[in-house]
Amino acid sequence: MVNTRIVLSGLWVALMLTYLLGDVLRIFSGDFKSGEMMGMEASQAIWFAAALLMLIPIVMLVLSLTLPYPAIRWVTIIAAILLFIFNLIGLPTYPSAYDKFLIFVSLVLNGITVWYAWKWIVP
Repeated sequence: MVNTRIVLSGLWVALMLTYLLGDVLRIFSGDFKSGEMMGMEASQAIWFAAALLMLIPIVMLVLSLTLPYPAIRWVTIIAAILLFIFNLIGLPTYPSAYDKFLIFVSLVLNGITVWYAWKWIVP
């Protein structure tokens, strides 16, 4: 049986790469305009907030391997649920089918992450 920490780490990497794939496809498809976010000029505060949001899976990857057991279980559940809600709210704002599909994939990954963390019991 694979260690739950490794599974959770892999799920966080998969989520991060899914987000990155969406950003790359958005650039190549022309569905974005430099300096704008959702059709509005983005301020430094908005870019900083976006950076913080995108850092969550990276930080969770490290914490999944280093934080002691009951703490990491609950941090994982909370982080995955918050990202799930954030992506669910943002889903209607994406016009492209590939974006909607990748958001759906991220929702599934977050659901699996919560499930693994929820069922994780250290003997």
